[in-house]
Amino acid sequence: MMLRGDFHMHTYYSFDCANTPEALVRRCKQVGLNCIAVTDHNSIEGSRAVSKLADFSVILGEEVMTTSGEITGLFLQEEITPGLSPIETVKRIKEQGALVSVPHPFAGSGRSSLAQGAVLEILDYVDIIEGFNARTMSSSITDAGRSFAAKHNLVRTAVSDAHTLQELGGTYTEFPEFDGTPEGFKQALGEATFTEHPAGKFVHVYSTLNKVRRKFWGPRRSPST
Repeated sequence: MMLRGDFHMHTYYSFDCANTPEALVRRCKQVGLNCIAVTDHNSIEGSRAVSKLADFSVILGEEVMTTSGEITGLFLQEEITPGLSPIETVKRIKEQGALVSVPHPFAGSGRSSLAQGAVLEILDYVDIIEGFNARTMSSSITDAGRSFAAKHNLVRTAVSDAHTLQELGGTYTEFPEFDGTPEGFKQALGEATFTEHPAGKFVHVYSTLNKVRRKFWGPRRSPST
């Protein structure tokens, strides 16, 4: 059996997203996603909430802000403290037996992405590169990430980075069933195929609006549709 996965998405535990865990689970089932990672900003609570609700595989994840940009931990057991250096962050991820993924590689400071130099500094700890992030608008930036993965023999994923429900299902990674372990997951990604559809230039507007709403009205806690 092949799994349809997406390993970068957000809930309202992120400051720029309004999706409830319940709505996210419903949407994943509607579009056929059956192996996901929820990667809220500096929080594992969204992953935990979705994991309790879902009847499909949920990998506990977190998109962690470091002093030089964001790094994603997959298969985490505990939350990683934000604001540390990249090298300290990846060491703490690895201490949990988890995997290190580089999100939206080289996309620039506007997306809190690590520069190539910063990725090279932590390269010995990196397991995965997002070879396609649907919210990355530049094909040249996407190509740079893919080339980096190929040069350094890193497995790739295709992810939505969804901050709205509508973004889920357009981009995904299809890969074989695995044994549930981080290493088994990484090996299965070596046989992955990718469906890639850019999210469109307006999706970042929704994230900005969510930030404004959060600032003035606090987090949303009613079901999303």
